[in-house]
Amino acid sequence: MPEKLNLETLLVSGISPEVHSEPVVSPIILSTTFERGSDGNFVPGGDIYSRSSNPNRRQLEKKLALLENGLKALAFSSGQAATYAVFQALPAGSHVIIPDDIYYGTRSALKLLGNNTGITLSEINMADIEEVDSSILPETRLIWVETPSNPKLKITDIDAILKLSKKHKNILVACDNTWATPYFSKPLDLGCDLVMHSTTKYFGGHSDVVGGALMWKEEKDETFFAKIKEYQITGGAVPSPFDCWLLNRSLATFHLRMPRHAENAMGLAGYLESHPKILQVFYPGLKSNEGHKIAQKQMVNGFGGMLSVLIEGDEENCKAVAARLKVFKNATSLGGVESLVDHRRTYEGKDSTLPANLLRVSVGIENLQDLIADFKQALG
Repeated sequence: MPEKLNLETLLVSGISPEVHSEPVVSPIILSTTFERGSDGNFVPGGDIYSRSSNPNRRQLEKKLALLENGLKALAFSSGQAATYAVFQALPAGSHVIIPDDIYYGTRSALKLLGNNTGITLSEINMADIEEVDSSILPETRLIWVETPSNPKLKITDIDAILKLSKKHKNILVACDNTWATPYFSKPLDLGCDLVMHSTTKYFGGHSDVVGGALMWKEEKDETFFAKIKEYQITGGAVPSPFDCWLLNRSLATFHLRMPRHAENAMGLAGYLESHPKILQVFYPGLKSNEGHKIAQKQMVNGFGGMLSVLIEGDEENCKAVAARLKVFKNATSLGGVESLVDHRRTYEGKDSTLPANLLRVSVGIENLQDLIADFKQALG
């Protein structure tokens, strides 16, 4: 730097940050661009532009890969962006098999892409392995598993799905592991090719950051995975440095939060199952649940923090119960430390196929007795 610079220049770039000690918490690197070397060339292994790479995102992706025992992880701006990357990487005209009970946004994404790329889909009961087998076509390229499913918490036998996929060539198995999280299930260890997460949920854990992620162990189809990477960077579907920083922060408490979520969900599910105004509780931890035995086989440490219930009466009564809850907040989303309820049919709109009296419950880390008492007073 020249010795004498005008004030305007000094305020822009004349004063370098001074770091005399190593910070305990990783700093946020908000810079969109990075200096080249003294020879004018890019620094080997260095950053060029934050859409392509950023120190905060790189740190996050390393942690995400470790969580799923993967070799590679890519962070995205949302769970939907991560899902789109997978579907966009499929060859035109591909056939995809998805569960009949699946996150509404995933179904919407596939239908929208299908109009432009010729991708077709079959929505089936993935708990019925024979139905899965009979749905496989010559052009089937992907089986998308969601276990537990959203919102009825159906359990898919991952091992059985993988055995089917091995009978056929060029079929990848991807698992949306958002609800189970790697604390309770590791699909890559079970043999899945790809895992997707909405990092907005349990990885973020505080309802203050939106993000998504994909993880894998090996690039079974190199062209396919190369397209996913291209969509992330060239398509610009990347999280901001601040969002990456928030997720890096939240992951530090992930293993402390998850046992409490599961403990509370199990306790609340048991209470609600015995309540006369609850017609059905969807939670794989209950012995009465049809997917309980499979969940025991492929889940560890518990059965997660999500459940759904069918409340006696019509939609109006279901919404009234939600409105009377005080500790539980009536809001869409899940996975935060605070407990939420969500009338999914309202969110999904006129095309929803869900029961009008279904309430989805994201169980937080509050005191269990307070959560039970809240439902007790709301149900009356």
